[in-house]
Amino acid sequence: MVALVCLGTIINYLSRNALGVMAPTLLQVLHFGAKEYSYVVGAFQLAYTAMQPVCGWVLDKMGLRAGYALFAVLWSIAGLSHALAGGWGGLAVARAGLGAAESVAIPGGMKAVAEHFGVQDRSKAVGWFNAGTSLGAMLAPPLCIFLMTAYGWRAAFAAVGLLGLVWAALWFALYRSPPGARAASGLKSRLGWRGVLTARRFWAIAVPRFLAEPAWQTFNFWIPLYLAHERHLDLAGLAAVAWAPFLAADLGGLTGGYLSPALVKRLKLGVLSTRWLSAALGAFLMIAPGFAALAGSTTAAVALLCIGGFAHQLISVTLNTLSADLFGSRELGLANGMLGSAGWIGGLGFSLLIGQVVTTTGYGPLFAAISIFDLVGAIWLGFGLRGLRLHEGDA
Repeated sequence: MVALVCLGTIINYLSRNALGVMAPTLLQVLHFGAKEYSYVVGAFQLAYTAMQPVCGWVLDKMGLRAGYALFAVLWSIAGLSHALAGGWGGLAVARAGLGAAESVAIPGGMKAVAEHFGVQDRSKAVGWFNAGTSLGAMLAPPLCIFLMTAYGWRAAFAAVGLLGLVWAALWFALYRSPPGARAASGLKSRLGWRGVLTARRFWAIAVPRFLAEPAWQTFNFWIPLYLAHERHLDLAGLAAVAWAPFLAADLGGLTGGYLSPALVKRLKLGVLSTRWLSAALGAFLMIAPGFAALAGSTTAAVALLCIGGFAHQLISVTLNTLSADLFGSRELGLANGMLGSAGWIGGLGFSLLIGQVVTTTGYGPLFAAISIFDLVGAIWLGFGLRGLRLHEGDA
């Protein structure tokens, strides 16, 4: 089940990262600039932000098997529509559709993990499925650049879009929820929208998610442009190095999955304490990418960004696992979706800011900001988790 969820996440993130990889070419052939590109990115982020709670709610009501398959079909159709764009406006419309449907990824993955794994193994499962986010992003540069070079950018978007249809059929054929989870599908949430929003445990995670997401949005949508414009890499150069931070992110996600259980065993601490230690380590390592723009060479800059990719996914796995630790299965899809929206509000605002100021400030202050954000988020998380207890089930 984890492998199936991970494969879907890979395809999801491959589809969304295709734009960033092809952005230097699209800006030239469709004749728009960094400001308009930020609007295209923002269209995806705005739709993604708004739809995450809706997707989570649909999964809670429909059940994971049918609900996830439905959204996978929709994101494939939206991905295919990118090939029809004639300018940045058309791209923005297609991106909005993609964002609305692809927002199912993390609520769906977390719901699958919560259905099949207990608290001791949960973070390990999250680490493996969450690796799909970086694997998809890592595959995007070489695959999309190959397709674009060989067949054109429209064909590249079309090919990536079709993969989602294949996975949707595979998911619907193979995925089965445990009997208890199937019985809970459609039951009314104990908290509901207002109850989740007013719960202290929601805000303990939501603020760090808000502060962490700008880093991942920067990696996904802006690093290829940074390497092309500031480090002067051509398409071959991008294909050679743009995947590296995402490989490091995979390692960070897996490390985050196994670190908390190891700390529980070695230090005899509670689960929530070790979750915080994992996030705090990631926040400390996030200092590295803050200096990427000051690096004396492209190799050094990419190395610092690799540390950032590792660190971010260490934080991401921890925060996503905490949603399953603190919320029950009846409201997990909704709660995780609302937490995701909190994060993506931060990512959306930061991307729009980049589009407005990057041509005058460069990337240095923006890279420094994402380092500071995560340090503040770790401090907030430490105070927010104090006094909270693990969710004890839905009985």
